[in-house]
Amino acid sequence: MGSIVAENRKSLMLFSGRAFPELTAEIGEILGIAPTPTTAYEFANGEIFVRYQESVRGSDAFVVQSITHGVNTWLMETLIMVDALKRGSAKRITVVLPYYPYSRQDKKHRGREPISARMVADLLKTCGANRILTVDLHTAQIQGFFDGPVDHLFAMDTLASYIERKYAGRPMTVVAPDSGRVRVGERWTDRLGGCPLAFIHKTRDPLKPNQVVANRVLGEVEDRVCLIVDDMIDTGGTITKAAEILRASGAAEIVVAATHPLLSDPATERLKNSQISEVVVCNTLPLPPEKRLDKITVLSIAPLLGRAIREVFDDGSVTTLFGGLS
Repeated sequence: MGSIVAENRKSLMLFSGRAFPELTAEIGEILGIAPTPTTAYEFANGEIFVRYQESVRGSDAFVVQSITHGVNTWLMETLIMVDALKRGSAKRITVVLPYYPYSRQDKKHRGREPISARMVADLLKTCGANRILTVDLHTAQIQGFFDGPVDHLFAMDTLASYIERKYAGRPMTVVAPDSGRVRVGERWTDRLGGCPLAFIHKTRDPLKPNQVVANRVLGEVEDRVCLIVDDMIDTGGTITKAAEILRASGAAEIVVAATHPLLSDPATERLKNSQISEVVVCNTLPLPPEKRLDKITVLSIAPLLGRAIREVFDDGSVTTLFGGLS
């Protein structure tokens, strides 16, 4: 059996969605267990079928799914996996979403719009999820959408440790790509020992998604390594425009640190031709070979998720484990 049994007879079982099984396997290696064998396929009309090949009765089940491109397929598969666990009498079901889908639809900007991030939380709860474990939500308020515990982990230590090693001794400025990321930028400056913070003033047309106009940079950037920090890179418009204005303002080098590499077209082409020298991301989402540019560095999020899963299973403190940020 691919499980861990504690003294009180709790059994930890790990389940992988099909979107990114390599990440689940890596988490399993850290935990010392194998993902539970699962049969999953689609019927001719696209309907998804899931069946677990081992008993899940009484288990503490952790479903790992990186909801990447094809978001609606992978979200539906996750819901079906949770429903199968509930009907199989799993004792507790934790859904591990390294990237939370629909996270940018967390509020109404205008009338007659949905709050889709809340809808996803409702769907997970209705299907039987007891807990959500996720990394770097687009906005912290999403935690309140789910009627149950949400363990909100941060990839900053993983990313910052790499940045500190590689760029040690060079003057650095943390750059928030817009005013909405300033709070994130402040956390980064604290983590990196109090280096200066700058931000890009930009405008966005609410009627045109993924289109940004960067205006000017506010802060100390001349002759410095400028570290742009964000939670995700989607089409790459925000960070590449920010890089252009930073270069025009005298930045010595431009580096990007972001947790989630969505990299929707034309992100790869934009990054390839940009002023950015390195893009550091985590493997919260799979990165296909055609999008693995030489300037992209991928760090593993599996150790963070593995430790968090262990703490949840042992009824430990995830908040304490991750420096009080979770």
